[in-house]
Amino acid sequence: MSAAEIEACIPQRFEEDRGRALERARARVDAAGQWNARQHLGRRWPVGCVALEITQRCNLDCELCYLSESSQALKDLPLEEVYRRIGMIRAQYGEGTDVQITGGEPTLRPRAELVAIVRRTREAGLRPSLFTNGIRASRALLLELAAAGLEDVAFHVDLTQQRPGYASEIELNALRLEYVERARGLPLAVFFNTSVCESNVDSVASIAAFFLGQADVVSMASFQLHADTGRGTLRGRGPGVRVATVAKRIQAGIQANLDFDAMDIGHARCNRYAMALVANGRAFDLCDEPAFIARMLGRTAELRLDRARPAGALVALARWALRNPRAVPDCLAWLARKAWGMRRDILAAGGRVHKLSFFIHDFMSACELERERVDACSFMVATPEGPLSMCLHNAKRDAYLLRPIAVGNAGRVGFWDPVSGRIERLPRTEPVRLNRKNARGLARERLELRT
Repeated sequence: MSAAEIEACIPQRFEEDRGRALERARARVDAAGQWNARQHLGRRWPVGCVALEITQRCNLDCELCYLSESSQALKDLPLEEVYRRIGMIRAQYGEGTDVQITGGEPTLRPRAELVAIVRRTREAGLRPSLFTNGIRASRALLLELAAAGLEDVAFHVDLTQQRPGYASEIELNALRLEYVERARGLPLAVFFNTSVCESNVDSVASIAAFFLGQADVVSMASFQLHADTGRGTLRGRGPGVRVATVAKRIQAGIQANLDFDAMDIGHARCNRYAMALVANGRAFDLCDEPAFIARMLGRTAELRLDRARPAGALVALARWALRNPRAVPDCLAWLARKAWGMRRDILAAGGRVHKLSFFIHDFMSACELERERVDACSFMVATPEGPLSMCLHNAKRDAYLLRPIAVGNAGRVGFWDPVSGRIERLPRTEPVRLNRKNARGLARERLELRT
């Protein structure tokens, strides 16, 4: 896409009709040549997830940060505006939509506000997840957020974050384990995110092996490939950072073959997904019968499972079976085949079996956006005007972040200024001024060069 095409793109049209949202998603995916029996987008849900950025501030300075150079100088969105965007997400995509409460680092918001945002998201019928670097995500905070309705917590840990005292991904496993223990036993699904670049791609196998060993707590591991965007200091992606390479190293790490093509989520060049069952420390491909997986996707398109509470998921499956008795023999036959192949490890594990998913995200660089991938996007960001593709949003963040937001009613309207945090009579037009306190990434490097 050219700079002019990127500039011309606008958020999705706001419309309160989930059925129409499903139709529109299917039409987008179909136009991009991605509609098939494996496709989730437009069949199971109208969007994969929506990022709700509640702050632009962060307490790390990552080499692959996607935030704007202006981000650290901006005030947090007013709570009322966050609530308004939650309402827009609910109206646009309907009940059960996954909402990533993120930033910046969302735990930098006052604790009471973060809890209120999670509660409001849950009360709207949405599924809130906390995306955090974990520094301030104490067990006490996670417990309070879970009580408010949080469904998932996703910890982001990798070398690109430049955390003091950690020289390798292997050493960072100690920190990952600390985060695992913080969440152990809480009614939360636990995910981990890892940014992959040339300097740590060789460690993907060992990272995947670590997650395999923690499959009783960790239910998904996401690997996000280097994209040249935002204020990060790492620019061009190295030749070794490829979806196929990362998939092979994940499989090497867990010592099992996984089918990353059995399910599609949006565009195939953006997302690859695989699922494993883990028993006795061994992984088994859950999707090694693609035809059965495709049949089940069609049969269970409306089924919603509780990720954090296995008992609730089993109840939902039982109810589905009662409503779909003709599908039960096919499911039981598949289950029997799977159990037979895993029988020794299931017995050794005392019947305990866990699910571990692997997600590979290939985000686009800001200057290399492809129209069909943007059109088939499953990962949106909530902007003041509506949802926008994450990669597209990354390419034009300041167009939304620096724009004053109208507040008030018809009788008395003002503009909330994202730089001052004040309500102004007229929108601000002055540029953001960066200094040593609020500069991150590339901006900080330029300041240092001047001195």
